[in-house]
Amino acid sequence: MRYLTFALTKGRLAYQTLELLEKIGISCEEMKDKKTRKLIFVNEELKLRFFLAKGPDVPTYVEYGAADIGIVGKDTIMEENRNIYEVLDLGFGKCRMCVCGPESAREYLLHNQLIRVATKYPKIAKDYFYNKKNQTVELIKLNGSIELAPIVGLSEVIVDIVETGSTLRENGLGVLEEVCPLSARMVVNPVSMKMDNERITSLIRQMKAAL
Repeated sequence: MRYLTFALTKGRLAYQTLELLEKIGISCEEMKDKKTRKLIFVNEELKLRFFLAKGPDVPTYVEYGAADIGIVGKDTIMEENRNIYEVLDLGFGKCRMCVCGPESAREYLLHNQLIRVATKYPKIAKDYFYNKKNQTVELIKLNGSIELAPIVGLSEVIVDIVETGSTLRENGLGVLEEVCPLSARMVVNPVSMKMDNERITSLIRQMKAAL
């Protein structure tokens, strides 16, 4: 029997996924060791392998078959737009993708004005403004604190992930429009789904039940 390989998003999502897997009898003790330098973790008994990756890389590992299964946020799936199957909403890591800015920017959105939008997620932002709102915007890709952009005048609004909204409020910004709800999802490589259909389907079933 070949190994089934999981790519888990580093950080909180990985820990929440491991907790869920433990509920269905899949454990990987060595992954819990915070000091470990290992990159690949194996559960020999169940023929499973796990590795941690940065969020945006998880869909890439899954698309190319380096991982059979990935656990990643919906925002990353939308932004990366890879050829993978999204099979399960895990319900944790809940947040929203929103258009945010100062209250004064609300009318730009209402009147479809040409505005600048700063974001880490240009594909999601483009799809939202061009396809859903029919509004032409200039997109500016940033990697760091997106909230800074409207404050220093780089952009009128931002498209970003909002969990509690406290960072926005502290900086005089707020949610102006919601783009979509987000949470952690399980994704599968299409070829793996054919080759290991029974094992993967049974895994999805067990995880669904545990949720």
